[in-house]
Amino acid sequence: MLFCCPQVAKNDMNAALNQFLYGLLQKHQITATNDIMLLHQCSVCDDNYGRKLIVFSSCCLPPSHELNHRRLLEYLKFTLDQYVEMDYILVYFHHGLRSSNKPSLKWLREAYGEFDRKYKKNLKTLYVVHPTNFIRIVWNIFKPLISHKFGKKLTYVNYLAELREHLNYEQLIIPPDVLRHDEKLRAAQKGGPPPSARTPPPRPPLPTQQFGVSLQYIREKNREALIPPVLSQTVNYLKEKGLRTEGIFRRSARVQLIKDVQKLYNLGKPVNFDEYGDVHVPAVILKTFLRELPEPLLTFRVYSQVQELLAVESSLRVSRCKQIVESLPEHNFIVTKFLLCFLHMVSQESIMNKMSPSNLACVFGVNLVWPRHGSISLSALTPINIFTEILIEHFHTVFGSRCPPTQVTP
Repeated sequence: MLFCCPQVAKNDMNAALNQFLYGLLQKHQITATNDIMLLHQCSVCDDNYGRKLIVFSSCCLPPSHELNHRRLLEYLKFTLDQYVEMDYILVYFHHGLRSSNKPSLKWLREAYGEFDRKYKKNLKTLYVVHPTNFIRIVWNIFKPLISHKFGKKLTYVNYLAELREHLNYEQLIIPPDVLRHDEKLRAAQKGGPPPSARTPPPRPPLPTQQFGVSLQYIREKNREALIPPVLSQTVNYLKEKGLRTEGIFRRSARVQLIKDVQKLYNLGKPVNFDEYGDVHVPAVILKTFLRELPEPLLTFRVYSQVQELLAVESSLRVSRCKQIVESLPEHNFIVTKFLLCFLHMVSQESIMNKMSPSNLACVFGVNLVWPRHGSISLSALTPINIFTEILIEHFHTVFGSRCPPTQVTP
């Protein structure tokens, strides 16, 4: 199937996989409501340091007698299989797991056995939010089977506010039940009022600020430069020294190192990536810059248009993507064209770097377009990845017609 229909079969593959998954659940006579709730309890975005973030909420699991747990395991593996080749984070919202929907210890042991080294190797952290005694008991039961290295990846999170230190909290899909439970826990705290879960008021940006400010702000503060300095410097460095690096953009870098580089950029100080001896540092910085834009590079307006892409006939999707991109404001179009030209170059070296347009789309899709509110559910991810893959693979077709006089190429 991969080889039979040039661009169509490949671009439809994620959609086909999602349909396959949906079919697995339906075969076992779960109600339509439960199917949908389950499918939407996995969401995907990036954490603050360029690692894929997968969220699973247990409060919407249907009662055990309505769910075939073998199929649930296949669903979990299907979700993880899309991301385990890159560094990733898991967030598990435990609240809502009750006796009626709690899996048996036998199933948990079977599930742990099925998640072999392939799944554990690139998992950086497993956040268990609102842990209970059940979680701790299960952990102690399985402790003899769990390696010390994997055990160090587990982090208990008692309150949602603690996640802000590590993750892009605003992009998480958090069920209302979990939010209400967190409020009750904080209100029940002894020794004073509950800690605020709100973000403190932002400080005014520095004139040299690069992260967390708009493209327009960066342009105004950098002598009308169309391509933000972070973007041009990381792309130029990677073009010279990273195009053939296997797994480029799939690996993370040390968290403190990324913070240090961001600080240098925000203070307007020079950054020499050669000093770090790791080509993954500029790769993570590039993704972090895109993710911290107040509005995605492709703008909020594009999100709904991208979500409708699955309804477009496969043979017409390239032209539809072209229409979407050409409707961008000129500055956004110029920066997008610069970035996608570079990603097209990366994909041309996929024999060496293993980063095909599809793999790059998995990494960059959620960093180019996201909704104004909330996170991206697993079902919403499919059209985003297809859209991004088309932009990369068919770069010259999508971007070739619109050529602003001020455009910049890598």
